[in-house]
Amino acid sequence: MVKISKEAALEYHEAGRPGKIEVKPTKAYRTQTDLSLAYSPGVAYPCLEIQQNPNDAYKYTDKGNLVAVISNGTAVLGLGDIGAISGKPVMEGKGLLFKIYGGIDVFDIEVDEKDPEKFCEAVEKIAPTFGGINLEDIKAPECFYIEERLKRTLDIPVMHDDQHGTAIISAAGLKNALEVNGKDIAKVRIVVNGAGAAAISCTKLYMAIGAQKENIVMLDSKGVISTSRQDLNEQKRFFATSRTDIHTLEEAVNGADVFVGLSKGNILTKDMVKSMAANPVIFALANPVPEISYEDAMDARPDTLMSTGRTDYPNQINNVIGFPYIFRGALDVHATAINEEMKLAAVHAIANLAKQPVPDVVNDVYKVNNLTFGRDYFIPKPVDPRLITEVSAAVAKAAIDSGVARKTIDDWDDYKRSLSVLLGQETKLTQKLYATAAAHPQRVVFAEAIHPTMLKAAVQAKAEGICHPILLGNDEVIQKLAKKLDLNIDGIDIVNLRHPSEQERRERYAMILTNKRKREGYTFQEANDKMFERNYFGMMMVETGEADAYITGLYTKYSNTIKVVNEVIGIRPEYKHFGAMHIINSQKGTLYLADTLVNENPDTDTLIDIAKLAATSVRFFNEKPVVAMVSHSNFGSSTSDGALKVKHAVEQMQREYPDLAIDGEMQLGFALDQELRDEQYPFTRLNGKHVNTLVFPNLTSARSSYKMLQMLDADVEIIGPIQMGLNKPIHFVDFGSSVRDVVNIVAVASIDAYVDKVKNRINRANV
Repeated sequence: MVKISKEAALEYHEAGRPGKIEVKPTKAYRTQTDLSLAYSPGVAYPCLEIQQNPNDAYKYTDKGNLVAVISNGTAVLGLGDIGAISGKPVMEGKGLLFKIYGGIDVFDIEVDEKDPEKFCEAVEKIAPTFGGINLEDIKAPECFYIEERLKRTLDIPVMHDDQHGTAIISAAGLKNALEVNGKDIAKVRIVVNGAGAAAISCTKLYMAIGAQKENIVMLDSKGVISTSRQDLNEQKRFFATSRTDIHTLEEAVNGADVFVGLSKGNILTKDMVKSMAANPVIFALANPVPEISYEDAMDARPDTLMSTGRTDYPNQINNVIGFPYIFRGALDVHATAINEEMKLAAVHAIANLAKQPVPDVVNDVYKVNNLTFGRDYFIPKPVDPRLITEVSAAVAKAAIDSGVARKTIDDWDDYKRSLSVLLGQETKLTQKLYATAAAHPQRVVFAEAIHPTMLKAAVQAKAEGICHPILLGNDEVIQKLAKKLDLNIDGIDIVNLRHPSEQERRERYAMILTNKRKREGYTFQEANDKMFERNYFGMMMVETGEADAYITGLYTKYSNTIKVVNEVIGIRPEYKHFGAMHIINSQKGTLYLADTLVNENPDTDTLIDIAKLAATSVRFFNEKPVVAMVSHSNFGSSTSDGALKVKHAVEQMQREYPDLAIDGEMQLGFALDQELRDEQYPFTRLNGKHVNTLVFPNLTSARSSYKMLQMLDADVEIIGPIQMGLNKPIHFVDFGSSVRDVVNIVAVASIDAYVDKVKNRINRANV
């Protein structure tokens, strides 16, 4: 675990803008009209609509995406009763987690009131503001009363996360741990050390998934909670055991199958662990020091299945796996409560997710080749991007089915896609690309199939249904790599281009290439030798129609690939140059950038081709191109060679394409700021238009621009490079591309190939 110093923590919270959260407007506010709509007089209209129908607050305000994190500071983390204002940093932190994992807005509210009645009254008065209430860090037993009362009196979801968050995650973990060690939850003996809010809630939820009350022993600071004790509150009395042979933790865990610790550090000894049943399950959840260390538990019993609350050991029980997604699902159906059915739905969704193949992004974060369901992985990791879709959808469905939803969801696939878009995992553009590609999947060759990223991408692309992958490389090496990465490549074609069985094909390809380039000094022997190189062989597969598209670039230098693609595939006859485009998806919209790969220092003629290709490519994505040709100069303000070549390219483009929205040369700031551009240069062909396409004067400026955006803004999605101007769908990826990056390009390549086929059919029909 990373050691956090006091100085570093204080600096983190104080630096820049103090605190961790802020409020941002979601509507336009720059003009007087905007302000009149936002406030007076325009705001009166939604007010009157809500007066007529209070549920319209979900329609016209942020109520449906706003949660209150409310605390009185009486049980803050491991700090205890430190007071309402002292707990504010924790509540802000909870708000941050809600936002980054669930896309949910939060107001943190610290109520300086310990009296449960008065606390509830304060919450009830402010409840109309919110779509849900997350109670936080309130001590037991008051927290039980407060939650139960607010659930009765309010018509929005209320959950005390200290109780139910831990319960939901640990129940999912327990369900899976027992599945791994082959034990029946109805028969196992469970010891729960701790009898606070979390322990009570956890144990009740374990019973809801099948644990038997008579098999459960709970302990508090005084020992085993038994029927012989007279000092029990109502919650503890429910779990009192009638056994008279056990009084201490040591006696309770002897022969037990499960230990769940929600108490304090270092109270479970190695000897106690040794006394437990075979394949014991130990959830040591005290934080930051667990009831027993991971090392001691595994040393005492190597057959232990263990969880802690810490990030540096396997199977972390972390509430962030649950609460953002539970509230997300509840809010999205305007639920009136979070009930037991919704909690159980979350348990099963989390448990089931751990059994699915793990996304590459999770493996990357945890620096492993792959995580698979078993002893060291039976709980999903907090960074798993599928949690929002799987858990939120399960909770929303349970709310609808149990009758606490005001709103229904008819298309669950569409709902899950909207959740992915919400957190930037997908955009509407990538969704459209995937859906289009899946409608007409093409045969795509993956050139570097012995690269883990390329192999994972091929498997994922097949699973997405966006292509029929063909793996190019040594079949034995690919099979070994697939086994190492736990990837199922059954049904995926593998072509070992150097295998003797491919000799006939290599010679056939060589003859075709020789005839195509015979006036350029090619000999058959030279061409035949080149067919042992993956780029020559793979591109010939596309050239001959034995594959539809080709993906390369993880290993190969662009300069080498460009040489091959020119020889084998060639440039479309209407152009003299080809190029590449990157698509930038951000909250402000979509931008198309060119040329980002091929032409290092284009002259005027090359820029003209790039502009034509860019406009054509933007139309390919069903958008109308609005093109700014970028320079350091604004409309003749500089007469340098760099500015003049852009100026001349614009002049020719405007002559040849009078209906195309294109102008320049202009600085990037003017290209992207429509208001400023229209004010300063009202004569441009772009007047009144938002630029969506940028043509750069050289490769350095283009690549620097998108790379800077990529590094500065984590919410920006970049798709590319996408080739423009080749005769066949040959597409490239960057050296550092992720699996998702490659799959995005595969989707484009598959669509490109299908469009190519349609055009060819039309052309043949017209001959």
